[in-house]
Amino acid sequence: MLLAELARVSREVADTSARSRKTALLAELFAAAPPEEAGLVISYLAGRLPQGRPGIGWRALAQETPPAPRPTLTVRAVDAAVTELAATKGTGSQARRRRILEALLGAATGAEQAFLRSLLSGEVRQGALDAVALEGVATAAGVPAAELRRAVMLDGSLPRVAQTVLARGAQALGEFTLRVGQPVQPMLANTAASLAEALAALGPCAVEEKLDGIRVQVHREGDEVRVYTRSLDEITDRLPEVAELARALPGERFILDGEVIGLAADGRPVPFQDIASRVGSRVDVEAARRALPVVPCFFDILAAGEEVLLDLPVRERYEALAALVPEHARVRRLVVEDPVAQAAEAEAFRAETLRRGHEGVMVKALDSSYAAGRRGKHWLKVKPVHTLDLVVLAAEWGHGRRTGLLSNLHLGARAADGTYAMLGKTFKGLTDEMLRWQTGALNALATSDDGFTVRVRPELVVEIAYDGLQRSPRYPAGVTLRFARVLRHRPDKGAEDADTVETVLGEGGFASEAT
Repeated sequence: MLLAELARVSREVADTSARSRKTALLAELFAAAPPEEAGLVISYLAGRLPQGRPGIGWRALAQETPPAPRPTLTVRAVDAAVTELAATKGTGSQARRRRILEALLGAATGAEQAFLRSLLSGEVRQGALDAVALEGVATAAGVPAAELRRAVMLDGSLPRVAQTVLARGAQALGEFTLRVGQPVQPMLANTAASLAEALAALGPCAVEEKLDGIRVQVHREGDEVRVYTRSLDEITDRLPEVAELARALPGERFILDGEVIGLAADGRPVPFQDIASRVGSRVDVEAARRALPVVPCFFDILAAGEEVLLDLPVRERYEALAALVPEHARVRRLVVEDPVAQAAEAEAFRAETLRRGHEGVMVKALDSSYAAGRRGKHWLKVKPVHTLDLVVLAAEWGHGRRTGLLSNLHLGARAADGTYAMLGKTFKGLTDEMLRWQTGALNALATSDDGFTVRVRPELVVEIAYDGLQRSPRYPAGVTLRFARVLRHRPDKGAEDADTVETVLGEGGFASEAT
């Protein structure tokens, strides 16, 4: 397929806000693409490169290159060039990479060059969200969207599933099943404003401690244990104590879902940043383990023996979990069969959870199945303050004692069209250590620097606490956050995990008009 077709559809998708039109445009493109190229097409539309970021700076991308007079550049040729860029290292690599980039841009028309620059810099903004792309694939392949969605949940990759289904049709969907050793997209939770609201919404439910740790999925097949993050990256070698516990359990084949936390001497959980640093350590795992031992706390089980448990209700899945995992390695929970009669008991459980140092509670409908990869309404999280996961769009250089550090963060929520709507700025809550860390992280994502503000690729997620919303015509969503402060950086989350404008507006809590 010519890159020109992909670039054209990207522009048209960006220019329409109608979801149905986006879906139709993508379906037409996917139907026209050779099935073996469908994965690349989907990845490029989403702004992702299978090879990862090739390390091309904005200055190199900004160099003027005469465009080709007509479109001849193919998607496969782009993939080959990016592969070559990623593989070019060592002495003289900078000059070789520059020649590869010049040749690639020189083979592209003006419109294709614009798309390539956005793709290589991580700035694609055409609103081809995965959910819309999935619907487009379903339409193009003539398969039910729900069945395709389940296949993607189980496989973890829309491009990979799309390539198979577009080539072979509905019959291929049956090949995507739960497999031990193949990570599953995790089930996600929505937010409830209060425990009372969550109980009223769900009816019979389980109230569980919400731990401030790293989400892990643990797979065991015989003596082979694999540990994955919520983004499906394998981290088995960095968490030996988790693998050891999994091997000590009586079952020899299972998939568990849970959190990894660290506990201080007094039994209270250590800060998330400490856990993230421990899990991120690749150099001396044993030294990191001695410095900060971690413990897994499991709250769900997806498979046990030869039985797939995804479609069983929470009530039955927990029984299977309790039969396999000892109590000390399970998340504390309270079963609430009658939300009205047990409201006080549930509130006391929440208060005790907060007293123990955890960040809140999860409330799960007892009759709900495990809907992997979806942020549905059957799991609700309740925290004591308003919090959002937002994307950093830019940062301003600090003054005074913060001179030389990127301080004031520009915060954005995901909009329906795939862009990010700015909700305000904050420099509050940032410790000296956080300032140093984010300066390095944001410089690596920088796309421009005018000496005052550094614009960055929207990839770093931060958890923000705030006191409510304030109407403001200065911002695209018409609101800004009141008294926003940074709780922590979330390098374990991708931009696709950030909260949406719809979620923000649904939080409410409006204060007086902005002046």
